Amino acid sequence: MKEKPIISNAVIRRLPRYRRYLKELKKSTDKVSSKELSELTGYTASQIRQDLNNFGDFGQQGYGYNVDVLFEGINAILGLGKSYNMVMAGGGNLGKAIANHNYYYKTGFIVTAIFDKNPELIGKKIRDIEIYDYLDMKDYIEENGIDIGVICTTKDSAQEVADIFCSAGVRGIWNFAPVDLQIPDNVCIENVHLSDALYSLAYYMNNTKSE
Repeated sequence: MKEKPIISNAVIRRLPRYRRYLKELKKSTDKVSSKELSELTGYTASQIRQDLNNFGDFGQQGYGYNVDVLFEGINAILGLGKSYNMVMAGGGNLGKAIANHNYYYKTGFIVTAIFDKNPELIGKKIRDIEIYDYLDMKDYIEENGIDIGVICTTKDSAQEVADIFCSAGVRGIWNFAPVDLQIPDNVCIENVHLSDALYSLAYYMNNTKSE
């Protein structure tokens, strides 16, 4: 059996950006060249061609890429086009913001329940999603076949939450807590450290020459 090629994380992280621009292009054209994609995304045409060649022959020399075919191809590569059930730990301000974000639902990522330790929040709803007692989280995940656990807690609670997610059988963790977590190899994790992005922005602002 032929082994699948190893795709770098850098390539995978560029695919959602390609997808985003292709979604807009679908409204106005049926084909796009790597040069045109380069102008939109900021990546070089050569880099785009190399990235896409990892997954097959999407383009045709002299024609470019069929926008619909490439868009659906990237959807398939990313595993979109099917639903993922998610639960969220933490019903505070960050949890509310994420639960209220329409885009996740449109792309098949469905938050089915929220869990919190705060008795004042338990029983309330965010976007018709009920907030349950944190102590019931493991049982809920096991009984409802949850795919992804979202961590919107403080960093002090995040590892405990991750341990519960992993022991209950989630396949992926979306972590918004500002801490690096220890998880088993069979669980995927995506860390979103908001402060890191803000600090990087500060660097670029202070190290970019003004016109």
